[in-house]
Amino acid sequence: MNDERTQAAAGSHDAHGHDHDGHDHDGHDHGGHGHGGHGHAHHHHVDPAAGDLKVGFAVLVNLLLTVVQVVGGVLAGSLALIADALHNLSDALSLVIAYGARKIARRGSDERMTFGYGRIEIVAALINYTTLIVVGLYLVSEAVMRFFEPEGVEGWVVVWIAGVALVIDVVTALLTFSMSKTSMNIRAAFLHNVADALGSVAVIFAGTLIILFGWHIVDPLVTLLISGYILWMSFKEIGGVIRILMLGSPPGIETADVIAAVKEIDGVSDVHRVRFWQMQENATAFDAHVVIDRGEWTHADAIKAAIKAKLKARFGIAQSTLELECMNHACLEAPSIGTDL
Repeated sequence: MNDERTQAAAGSHDAHGHDHDGHDHDGHDHGGHGHGGHGHAHHHHVDPAAGDLKVGFAVLVNLLLTVVQVVGGVLAGSLALIADALHNLSDALSLVIAYGARKIARRGSDERMTFGYGRIEIVAALINYTTLIVVGLYLVSEAVMRFFEPEGVEGWVVVWIAGVALVIDVVTALLTFSMSKTSMNIRAAFLHNVADALGSVAVIFAGTLIILFGWHIVDPLVTLLISGYILWMSFKEIGGVIRILMLGSPPGIETADVIAAVKEIDGVSDVHRVRFWQMQENATAFDAHVVIDRGEWTHADAIKAAIKAKLKARFGIAQSTLELECMNHACLEAPSIGTDL
């Protein structure tokens, strides 16, 4: 235990953290980069300018495709093709939102937004998933109505236009794939495109059955399949977005494990008022009140540094704020987790 304190204290002289009356504020965060001391957690490996160009091109292509699909769907009388067109329109809108959010997220902190603008990407993801849910529900209602009021469908028109749409959907998905790995915002837009590509495959299948067998009932059935997948995917992904906006603890890391790790440090008597949350998708923050053992207050700085080092090494938490308390003035009835506001 003492080794942890000694090693942490040796490195703390070079850290950027500072302490005032037992309150320590360590590091800062900008657009997914946590800076704790000299440690830098780099999550974005895609050049921002190149990424913006890819997203801008994807928006243009999807808008053009939407126009073609709507016209083709009306001429062919295909609800499935129009459904695919609406989904494509939502793709384009999601990419526009993602593009704008990427731009805003790169702004630094200011007097109005002291935490910076990084969370705008989380808000953009929420908007995109909500849009997908609305589109999915609309398509379900339209498909049900088509069962009661069936219409003839031009199979060849459906197949050709859906084929072109599939190629464009795949290209768009490839453009955003690399960025989707590190951004919840871009991942929402990417999943829009993946869902639309699958929808295009389903539309081609429906058009083929109509050409070969005249099964016009397949059109609303495929529409239901497309909308069902859209809704399933959206509800599955939106939970993580809401969790971040609600300041939930990061998935995959147990709060109890973090508390136990802090208590393992030599000189720590107790820890309470623990708050542990995701500031952004790839930036985790932690703050707590730490009670120092009797006779250990002279080692408070070393204990603090040891806690920060362990949080960063074991859990990847590069930003932590610790309020140190001596045994005689500790908050005895404070909750172990959260606050008693």
